Parts: sequence; C-alpha cells; structure tokens
Amino acid sequence: MSTNLTGRRIGGLYFSGTELRDLLVAWLALGVAFTLFFVGGTAGIGRIVDAGVVLPLLVGLLTAGVGFLLHEIAHKVVAVRYDQVAEFRADNGMLFLAVASSLLGFIFAAPGAVHHRGRLTPGEHGRIALAGPVVNLLLVLVFVPVLYAGTLLGSEVLALVGERGIAINVFLAAFNLVPYGPLDGRTVMGWSRVVWVVAFVPSVLLTVLLVFVLGLGFGGPF
Repeated sequence: MSTNLTGRRIGGLYFSGTELRDLLVAWLALGVAFTLFFVGGTAGIGRIVDAGVVLPLLVGLLTAGVGFLLHEIAHKVVAVRYDQVAEFRADNGMLFLAVASSLLGFIFAAPGAVHHRGRLTPGEHGRIALAGPVVNLLLVLVFVPVLYAGTLLGSEVLALVGERGIAINVFLAAFNLVPYGPLDGRTVMGWSRVVWVVAFVPSVLLTVLLVFVLGLGFGGPF
C-alpha cells in the first residue's frame, strides 16, 4: 500500500497525508477484525471463504469501519471547534492486537486516537472525548432502519449490515466510555461524573442485552 497520500480538505476539515493513511489502515484493520469476531475467529474463517471474502469484508467496512471513522472524525470536529490542531494517529500495535484477538474469538479494539494540542478547559477536553461515543450511539439509530429494511425485503445481507451496525456501535460506545487509561471514559469522567454515567450506563446495558444476550450480529451467512 502506498503511503504517499497528500493532504486534503474534506468537509471543511484538513486531513494530512499521514492522517489519511492512518485512518485507512485502521479502517481496514477493524473491518477485518470485526468480521472475524462475528464468525467466531479461526473456527469461522471457512464461512467467510465460502461467501467469497469480498462481501463479508465489505459488511465489516460498512459497519465497524464506518463506526470507527465517524467516531474519530467526531473527536476531530469538536477539537477543531475549540481551535485545536487535531490529527488521528493509528496505533499499529493495538491494530495488530485487534486482529489477533478476533482470531481467538474475542476483540479488543483501540486502534489509535485523535491527538490535539492547544489550551483547553476540563469541559472542552470532556466534550471532545464524549463526541466519539455519542456519534456511535447516533449511528445505532441509523442502522435500525437498515435492519428493518433488510427484514422486510428478505435481504439477509442487508439485515446483517443493520444487525452488525447496531451491535458494533453500541459496543464501541460502551468500550470507549470505560474510565481507564487512554479511553474516552476517563476524560469524560474527569470532566463530569454525571455526564459519564448518563452516557456509559445505557451503552453498557444495550451492549450486554443486544450483543451478549440476544447475540445481535452473530447470525447470517458469514
């Protein structure tokens, strides 16, 4: 893959060549990782191969990939609003861990972060951190009608896109709101415990119910 991407302005935001490369690499890696995760890791690779590889990967890129991209772009949008210089940087070690863990049937997804510099108040820091998980929760509302459309039309693939879009985005919201280490939850909690609870608790409950109890996203041909 060429790394000589030039910077460009997209939707009023400037993305450097390095940032575009890192976003692309992380998007592809997470698309692969979540595709493997939902088929049970190495035990389900045959299902992906039987489906032709391209379609399962496309579903991963449209669900996990889009959820990740918009999560990170949300951080950048709010940071730039506060006059920050903000760029996403991938963590190649964590991307490798995401793919490796998915092969074992579970997933740990911390692909990198939007780094920003400039003077900020705790509230501004908190709102930048909160923006990503909030976008993931809003994306759940986008994928719900996709699921219903797939069900009504009898399209197994479209319904799977809806299911995985919902499951992945509630998972990404809950995971990133964990108040630990570099995750968004620690920054949000440092700003406001009330805001953190209001965002974190529903995200966790939805993740447990939809992903771990109902198994949303684990059905389908791949």
